[in-house]
Amino acid sequence: MSENWTERDVPSQRGRVAVITGANTGLGFDTAKVLAERGATVVLAVRDVEKGKQAAARLGAAADVTVQQLDLASLESVRAAAADLRASLPKIDLLINNAGVMYPPKQTTREGFELQFGTNHLGHFALTGLLLDQLLPVEGSRVVTVASIAHRIRAGIHFDDLQWENSYDRVAAYGQAKLANLMFAYELQRRLASHGTTASIAAHPGVARTELMRNSPAVARVLFPVVAPLFTQSSERGALPILRAATDPAALGGQYYGPAGPGGYRGRPQVVASSAQSYDAAVQRRLWTVSEELTGVKFPVG
Repeated sequence: MSENWTERDVPSQRGRVAVITGANTGLGFDTAKVLAERGATVVLAVRDVEKGKQAAARLGAAADVTVQQLDLASLESVRAAAADLRASLPKIDLLINNAGVMYPPKQTTREGFELQFGTNHLGHFALTGLLLDQLLPVEGSRVVTVASIAHRIRAGIHFDDLQWENSYDRVAAYGQAKLANLMFAYELQRRLASHGTTASIAAHPGVARTELMRNSPAVARVLFPVVAPLFTQSSERGALPILRAATDPAALGGQYYGPAGPGGYRGRPQVVASSAQSYDAAVQRRLWTVSEELTGVKFPVG
């Protein structure tokens, strides 16, 4: 497996269809750009359609790109978007669950879920379940779920208070949401394995310079530009683990890609290990069951 993998190693994507959430900016946009350049048909699934159209325009007239409205903080929007995509796409080769929110003040989704857990995990859980029938018949199809090194930071799945109704800690809530992303990716792979066509792979960007930092505490926003050169990388480099998980022919279901440098902050994309608790199969299964109950979405695999 190459230790110096770059976007130049992305094989031709001609004939492949990729749906990317949160693709109008940051990691999602950079992922979409490379896939479109390699010939993929790309759907930018975004909350703000106008911003999605602007992103599509930046990709150039030669790119085969469309925009789909999707608000992951609303299960009604998720269902509507999934219905649109099922109607408009004969198949999906790549579903990249990238969109997310980080460290917002306490807010809830349309259904009353804590915003980070509801958007980052439950929204993507529901979208994947509703689109899986478009992926399962496609040999070599993949679901790539974007996690974070924050799944190690004050993180746990708090089944006694998943929605942070008793108290709210924005850092711990983000850690829970990103841990949930990883556990979902691993459990999904276990359920997909017997089908043999579709793989579930996780990835994280390290510490990439994107708009995701905008809700960080004030002191972090002040210090970030000063220390950024020491432990961060560009959004384009942060997208490489996602692209490798999505396109490397050697990638396997259940793997986790991230930067190879110290702490996972930056570096070339390689297979990395996640936290010990992220591999807890019993918690993965319990989270899956709870997620089905909260979203009302049942997967066609089990």
